Amino acid sequence: MNKRIILRKNEEGRLLTGHQWVFSNELKAVEGNPEAGDVVSLHRHDGKFLGIGLYHPHSLICFRLLSREEEEVSFAFFERRLSRALELRRRLYPTSETFRLVHGEGDFLPGLIIDKYNEFLSIQTLSFGMDRRLTLICDALESLLHPKAIVERNESPLRTLEQLPLKKGVLRGTPDQTIISEHGVKFKIDLLTGQKTGIFLDQRENRKAVRRYVKGAMVLDCFCNEGGFSLNAIEGGAETVEGYDSSETAVAKAGVNATINHMDKVSFGVADIFDLLKAYSSGDKRYDVVILDPPSFARSKKTIATALKGYKEINGNALKIIKSGGFLVTASCSHHVSEEAFFQTIETAARSTGRTIQLLDSAGAGPDHPVVPAMPETRYLKFGIFAVH
Repeated sequence: MNKRIILRKNEEGRLLTGHQWVFSNELKAVEGNPEAGDVVSLHRHDGKFLGIGLYHPHSLICFRLLSREEEEVSFAFFERRLSRALELRRRLYPTSETFRLVHGEGDFLPGLIIDKYNEFLSIQTLSFGMDRRLTLICDALESLLHPKAIVERNESPLRTLEQLPLKKGVLRGTPDQTIISEHGVKFKIDLLTGQKTGIFLDQRENRKAVRRYVKGAMVLDCFCNEGGFSLNAIEGGAETVEGYDSSETAVAKAGVNATINHMDKVSFGVADIFDLLKAYSSGDKRYDVVILDPPSFARSKKTIATALKGYKEINGNALKIIKSGGFLVTASCSHHVSEEAFFQTIETAARSTGRTIQLLDSAGAGPDHPVVPAMPETRYLKFGIFAVH
């Protein structure tokens, strides 16, 4: 391979332990004039081969590892990788046709996300190299799965870091709405208007976990999105559930999902959650369970302190309105915020509000969102259920 990049001395350590990225300041030389998205070979400072991957001359992440062997990145390459990912999901969810099929670096396909909703596929290409190979990827997906439609939901701001435009649309076939079943609860999915690729599949196991804590409970679900936690709470025997979100579109979809599940003990409303919790915490209303599943508060390392302040505020106000013996269900999807920092913030919020808490349940994303141990960036979701006294 004529297009090569060479590392500075002693910069290969992270890659050798299992990481998949090389940063631009770790390079010693670039040979062969590779362009953005080209496949290049990676070498140690002394010329020893380390692998092949996708190159980008203008990104902080200048190299994303595809293989530690010299091989062609062709239709056959993607068909093999996608087949392996599909085989794993069939084992994880043998009775389901809905799951995350490819989770980027977690499936050794950096910068590629594919979600499957019954016979439909939704794709995100978050790296320049994957975006250049979108047609090839779709060809391999059609060969393996014969989907009714493939759409792209390339609206993530991460694409701007790769100098890629934000867009969404139909890549293959004719998309239509579909109804998925998640542990017996139904959700109506619109691939082109739903959150991200359709719905947040990463919380599937955690939504089910909530059921054991809500029997006969009054539940407040904040950042309810399309009703995932709310409807699982009803399924678990909650007496009443109130769900709130700042998105009118999400709230409307949550109402539709309640209707198709014939659930009438749940209501949804539009609200700013920070304002709502602040108002409730100074009033008399109390709940048995409060659920907090906010969007990411930390988009970069520079915003970690601000994010932790936000987590402390919403969790502190939530703790004020939970009855003694009740439960706080809380999550963070900010990968820049560690689990230790997040849970410590919950403990700090509890002390500041005079509450005592016990961590009963903690988890990350579902198993169709695999984590690479050497890449903390792939362990983004933190989820905890606390007893409150």
